[in-house]
Amino acid sequence: MTQRPRLLIATLTAILAAGLLLYSQTHAFAWDEGWHLLAAQSILRGKRVYLDFCYPQTPLNAYWNAGWMRLFGDTWRTAHAVASVMTALGVLLLGDYLLRRFPIERWRTAAAVIGVVAVGLNAMVFEFGTVGQAYGLCFFLIVAAYRAAVACVKRDGLLLPAAAGFLSCAAANATLLTAPVAPLLLLWILIYNQFGHRWSKLGGFLAGGTVSFLPLAWFFARSPRLTLFNVFEYNFYYRRLSWEGATEHDIDVMLSWIDSSQALILLLLAVGGLLFVWKRSQWKREQRAEFYLCAWLAAALAFHISRGHPNFERYYLFTVPFLAVLACAGLYALGSAILDQRQCGADPVVAAGPPRPAAGAQYNAERDRPGADRPAWPAAIFCLLVAIGLAKSLYQTRDYYVWAEAEDIAKKMNEVTPPGGMMFADELTYFISRRPPPPGMELADSHKFNLAPGSMAQYHLISKQELERRLKAGEFDSVETWEEDDKIKELGLPVTYENKAIVHEANIFWGKKR
Repeated sequence: MTQRPRLLIATLTAILAAGLLLYSQTHAFAWDEGWHLLAAQSILRGKRVYLDFCYPQTPLNAYWNAGWMRLFGDTWRTAHAVASVMTALGVLLLGDYLLRRFPIERWRTAAAVIGVVAVGLNAMVFEFGTVGQAYGLCFFLIVAAYRAAVACVKRDGLLLPAAAGFLSCAAANATLLTAPVAPLLLLWILIYNQFGHRWSKLGGFLAGGTVSFLPLAWFFARSPRLTLFNVFEYNFYYRRLSWEGATEHDIDVMLSWIDSSQALILLLLAVGGLLFVWKRSQWKREQRAEFYLCAWLAAALAFHISRGHPNFERYYLFTVPFLAVLACAGLYALGSAILDQRQCGADPVVAAGPPRPAAGAQYNAERDRPGADRPAWPAAIFCLLVAIGLAKSLYQTRDYYVWAEAEDIAKKMNEVTPPGGMMFADELTYFISRRPPPPGMELADSHKFNLAPGSMAQYHLISKQELERRLKAGEFDSVETWEEDDKIKELGLPVTYENKAIVHEANIFWGKKR
């Protein structure tokens, strides 16, 4: 392989990385990332997830963010920059994989460009692979795990299977949304292994996965009850509490791909690519196996994510890299078929492709097709459509809430709250103001619980009823709330506090009346 294609993919990914970084520092925002970043900040103060505060996620992302914040400052900009870099590295790994492994040599550069654009300019990846949640980190981990898995079946030794196990299990230790990746990769390695002993690779994979689970095992050893509640019970049994219309919401999310041009194009090409690989390609068994693995990973992730309640469109971004690999095959099949028909006068015999070759001649049949060496136009049209789809999404979300507005609210809350005073606010404001939240207020969503008092205390939870009692009693020096006017009056805030300001639609009260 010459250096020019590698340089092209590296340059394209570098441009994408610059765009991701710019977006991450200006418009990237997700409401839920507030409690993720607040958890990382709490870790910097010496607290531990599960044991000292409620954190209903696997622990890796919180400690990952905390580590980078210790080096570069506990701001959202640090977490966003790191997420952008990890997303860009994941895209680079995918592009390099297609450049090396796409079965049709003359299409490898085009396939790599298609993969980089299909993933890097995907709206969900671009908009949420740049926030402080686990998307960017896990995106990189699952792509890297896939690379390690497909490489290890062709080589002897334990390093690659151990890497595949470590990376895929590390992704699950950052978010359980990626949980299906590890078992599928392991099963695929055992089925398609070509060199070395299967059971040795099984041991290597499990050893690598065990290492990544050691932090979670440490928490479990300290408190099995708290760890199980935060990691499993909260997510499996309690996420839908106090969410009216959660089922309708989930159905809308699962059907949202119909309204997305990017999702439609990617899915149609991926399905077409899978059918082509299965029915019409004359590629080697081991080449087709890698595409089948992508199909299984995308399907398993989509099914797993769809079973979560409630779910969101952005969760499905983990399927995008695997769908993109299949889409490259689909675009190759579509582009070659169109060019074949044009160059062969739409002769039904010629357009159908050459006869199946004898064993050992897999590449000749594809190489001799009239359209096999003309990837530029199909790739260009695809990339243009994907770019237009991203531009449309960014335009539609241009006026959405951003961190700069949250900073204005936190600034006002810091101004009106005395040093050492207690504020009632959301996780974003606690994080930006660098004021520790009162115990039990690290996660606003946890207030929906109304368990027995002993359990509430054990799990570091405060019920909504208890919070409202404290608000009515005037226990806070300042209050930030997004409630409607009727609810504000019910809580007695205008009676309790002398001063009020509205900053970006957030109501701020301070100065308790004597």
